[in-house]
Amino acid sequence: MQKLKKKLKKNPLLYSVIGAVLAMVLILVSVFLLMDSAQPPVPQATPIQITPGTRTIPYAPEDFVLNKDGFMECVTVPFTTGIDVSVYQGEIDWQQVKNAGVEYVFIRIGGRGSASGKLYTDDNAQQNYKGAKKAGLQVGAYFFSQAVSPEEAREEAEFALQQVADWQLDLPLAYDWEWSEKGSRTDDMTGSVLTECTKAFCQVIEDAGIQPMIYFNESQGLDMLELEELQQYPFWLAMYDGAMDFPYRVDYWQYSESGKVAGIDASVDLNIFLPS
Repeated sequence: MQKLKKKLKKNPLLYSVIGAVLAMVLILVSVFLLMDSAQPPVPQATPIQITPGTRTIPYAPEDFVLNKDGFMECVTVPFTTGIDVSVYQGEIDWQQVKNAGVEYVFIRIGGRGSASGKLYTDDNAQQNYKGAKKAGLQVGAYFFSQAVSPEEAREEAEFALQQVADWQLDLPLAYDWEWSEKGSRTDDMTGSVLTECTKAFCQVIEDAGIQPMIYFNESQGLDMLELEELQQYPFWLAMYDGAMDFPYRVDYWQYSESGKVAGIDASVDLNIFLPS
C-alpha cells in the first residue's frame, strides 16, 4: 500500500486514471441497480387447479338439437342416447325401447324414505335389469338418497351394493340426493353436509370396484354441492330448460323428465351421454 502511494505521488496521471476508472465503475453499478429496480417482479408460479368449472367444455348451447324422435343430439362431440327408469315406468318392453334408438339405461335400485328414513328397494329393479340386458342395452344404476349425514350415506351405499350384487354393470352407480317436500327429515340440509354425504357414498362404491357418479339438478350444482371437491367423479346433470349452458362440463345430461319412448307407457327421463 505504501509503495502504491509513492507511485501515485510521483505520477499524478496514474492517479487520475485510477480515479476515472473508479468513477466509471460506480456509474455502471448505479445504472445496473436502477435498471434492475425498474424490472417488474417475477411472477410466482401457482399450480393450475383443474375443476369442472375450468375444464374445457367442448360444446356450446347451440350445438344441441332435438331430432325427429325427440332425442337430443350434439353436432360437435360424440354422444349416445339413454333413459333412466324406476317402478313408476311400470312394465317395460325392452326390445321396443332398444329398437327406438335407446342405447343405455340407469335403473333405480332403491332409496330412503324422506319421512321415515327407512331404506327400501325398487320393486321393478331386478326385472328391469334382466329385460334391459336381454335386449342388449348397457346398464347403470342409481340410488335415491335422503341421507342427512355421511354415516347414513355410507349405509345407503352398502345397501345399494347389495341390490347390484349379481349385476354386471356397464355404467356407473349414481348417488341421487334430492330435496323432498317441506317437513321432511332433510329440511335443514346444508351444502357442506351434502358434499360430505356424496363423498362418503362414492367412496364406498369406489372401494367395491364400481364407478360412482353424482346426480344433481342445476340448483344443487350451483348453490349447494362443492363440485370442486367432487371433480374425480362423473357428473350427471338434470336440467330441463333445453339449453346446455351449465358452467361445468358434465358427462350425462338428463334433458327431459317427460320423454316418450316406444315400449314404455309412462313418461320417462331422457339422457344424453357426452364422453370426455
